[in-house]
Amino acid sequence: MAKRTQPLRFLLCVKNDDYPASLEVRKIYRTLPDKSAESKGLVRVVDESGDDYLYAANHFIPVELPQAAVDALLAAS
Repeated sequence: MAKRTQPLRFLLCVKNDDYPASLEVRKIYRTLPDKSAESKGLVRVVDESGDDYLYAANHFIPVELPQAAVDALLAAS
């Protein structure tokens, strides 16, 4: 198994204006690194479709999860 070069990051959705079918408020989402998007106030998130899309960063707050929670989230996806 290949070792990850960057740690996994997760965000808590706090607002889903204009995206009710794609984002659920109070749900934790995995985010993917995207420096270009971040410089524009956006984050790349794996949403309800299972694909990654850009969303306004102010729709989320970063969360740190214990390893057991990360493992459970990854197993569910």
